[in-house]
Amino acid sequence: MITQLDPPLPMKTSKGDGWAHFVIDYGAEADLLWVVFLDEDGQCWSIPNQEIRIQSNWSLRRRPAAREAKARTDDPLSGPNVVNLKGHPSE
Repeated sequence: MITQLDPPLPMKTSKGDGWAHFVIDYGAEADLLWVVFLDEDGQCWSIPNQEIRIQSNWSLRRRPAAREAKARTDDPLSGPNVVNLKGHPSE
């Protein structure tokens, strides 16, 4: 079964960011396939379910994945090594 998504969904894929316009479901024995048009060059790919993630959107409370958030906290200017104005380590 093929389903057209209305509206299309912004996706992060193994091929790059893009918009999913269709999802293909071959049944219980197969992964879903997402038909995604890539932002970079407009290529169209059918990408298996395990290789896609929906893009984050703060307005819709879809926060970045934990590993992306951790990458941002690895900044040497944040975390336990930073001292606040009173001289106590930040926590």
